[in-house]
Amino acid sequence: MKKCLIIVNAYSRLKSSLNQSERLRCEFARLGVEADVRPNDFFACEVAEGGALSCAVGGYDFCVYLDKDKYAARMLEKRGMRLFNSARAIEDCDDKMLTAIALSDLGIPMPRTLPGLLCYSPEEPLKESALDEVERRLGYPVIVKASYGSLGAGVFLARDRAQLKEIAQKLKCTPHLFQRFVPESAGRDARVIVVGGRVVAAMERRSDSDFRSNIELGGRGAPLAADGRLKELCEKVARHICPDYCGIDVLFGGDGYLVCEVNSNAFFGGIERVTGVNVAREYAQYMYEQVYGK
Repeated sequence: MKKCLIIVNAYSRLKSSLNQSERLRCEFARLGVEADVRPNDFFACEVAEGGALSCAVGGYDFCVYLDKDKYAARMLEKRGMRLFNSARAIEDCDDKMLTAIALSDLGIPMPRTLPGLLCYSPEEPLKESALDEVERRLGYPVIVKASYGSLGAGVFLARDRAQLKEIAQKLKCTPHLFQRFVPESAGRDARVIVVGGRVVAAMERRSDSDFRSNIELGGRGAPLAADGRLKELCEKVARHICPDYCGIDVLFGGDGYLVCEVNSNAFFGGIERVTGVNVAREYAQYMYEQVYGK
């Protein structure tokens, strides 16, 4: 019996998250693979008192890891479990600053980005000199992002020094970054799904009321015929950071495309509805062939 484990976040009640695991389970069933969906609250692995790594997961050929818990992912991999996506890919995509670092020096266009200073004491005043440097290098308006966050949460737009100071104060004890605002792409971007290094679906997202275009924040999607440049860019990004499955957010800059974020567990319900592409089937088929062959 072919069998896989689908691990999901124990706290998530988002409809998009529940849809993700159920759609994959159904597609695996079509391929003759029994998929068990389990929240991560069963503690699949532990480091025992003697120092040995112990995993209570057996009988599965592979694991679809729909969570961002890098510790459990690394432990499962250390015990030989094939993960989709890998622990390294999950880490590099979950941390937006790590994403920028991982994609640097590869000829991949991205908005200019500065890592935020991390403060360890809430009582410490902001470093005005750091804000001076952000102003000098990036100007206004400027994007300020928490390094960790999904669905547009933790992404802010500062239009002047007062707003920058307020947002920086809020995030100073949290990993964050500063990024050049791309005015040509305000309220507009492309979401591109890549499976196995190949673009399978793309949509343009727009919002009339927010600088962020996320569907979950009220943005709307429309099918996008990805041109050769967009396909080449996204497939290159995927090869270097997340080769199994990812959703890539691309901005429309004045001089061409700019990679903004890479999502290792990108929800596919919205893009399936917009484009008619069965992303779950594409991903399940890819995983099947990787594990069992064609």
